[in-house]
Amino acid sequence: MATRKKVIVYTADWCPWCHKAMEFLTEKKVKFEKRDVDDPVYAQEAIEKSGQSGIPVIVVGKDIVIGFDDVKLKALLNIK
Repeated sequence: MATRKKVIVYTADWCPWCHKAMEFLTEKKVKFEKRDVDDPVYAQEAIEKSGQSGIPVIVVGKDIVIGFDDVKLKALLNIK
C-alpha cells in the first residue's frame, strides 16, 4: 500500500524529467503537490531543500530525491 507521507514535486512545464516523475507518481496513485519553479518563491524553496538548482526535486516526508529516481521513490513510498 502506498505511503501517506506528504509528497511535493518542484517542477517546470519545460522539464521532461519532471513530467516523467509526475506521471510515475500518478500511475502509482501517489498524491502530490506540484510547485512550479518558474515561481521564484518555489525556485528558492527547491534550492534551499536540495542545495542545487536542478529539477525535479521531490520531497517525500523529510527525504529529498533530486531528479527522477524511480527506485528511490519506490523505496521511500513503500510501493512496487
